[in-house]
Amino acid sequence: MSRDSEVASLSLAGLIAASGPRYRTATEFVEATLRTAILSGSLGGGTPLRQEDLAEAFGVSRMPVREALRQLEAQALIDFVPHKGAVVTEISASDAADTYAIRLALEPAAFALSIPHLNGEDFTRAADLIAEMDAEPDPSRMGELNRRFHMSLYARAGRPRLLALVEGQLAAFDRYLRFHLAAKGREHMSQDDHRAMLDAARSGDTARAGAVLKSHIGTAAATIDRFFAER
Repeated sequence: MSRDSEVASLSLAGLIAASGPRYRTATEFVEATLRTAILSGSLGGGTPLRQEDLAEAFGVSRMPVREALRQLEAQALIDFVPHKGAVVTEISASDAADTYAIRLALEPAAFALSIPHLNGEDFTRAADLIAEMDAEPDPSRMGELNRRFHMSLYARAGRPRLLALVEGQLAAFDRYLRFHLAAKGREHMSQDDHRAMLDAARSGDTARAGAVLKSHIGTAAATIDRFFAER
């Protein structure tokens, strides 16, 4: 076992002991403890999470461990890698900042081009997607719904290559969004910003729409940057 793996095992053992029997189910116990270890940085990116080792460490069967890992994957906290199994997701402050910078460069341009051509169906679709995000309990779907909402407002830009780049970045942003929500909570989804973007687009107010979008992306970038700084 490497030095890093030993440190990770000791950190996890301490969290398991501190968590105690306060959870209703074994799955909840495993998921919450691993989630804390990952978000705190006690389990670093790339750390393998072997089901048999975790089952032994937690004193449970492999079934609740398997379900807990599935839930953590939905939160973008772990990845399942071929021939390796579950590993802690490697997300860094610099990668997150890069993703937000690209979004900030592309999306306001697409939004400004699209607004004059949006119609009632576009606005209805965007409003419906906001409502879906409000009601969606599954974090694995939040990235998709967020992407569809933003693209519903950019779709009339008339620049296929620009839109392809924007959609690709929003798809890549999915893991950062889910990680962000896992770290900070659903209240950081910024649905008020989404509503303000839709309202400005309906009014044809390109300047206000762009300002809200830039603030929306900038606030999210600052929040995740603070999270990494505080780990």
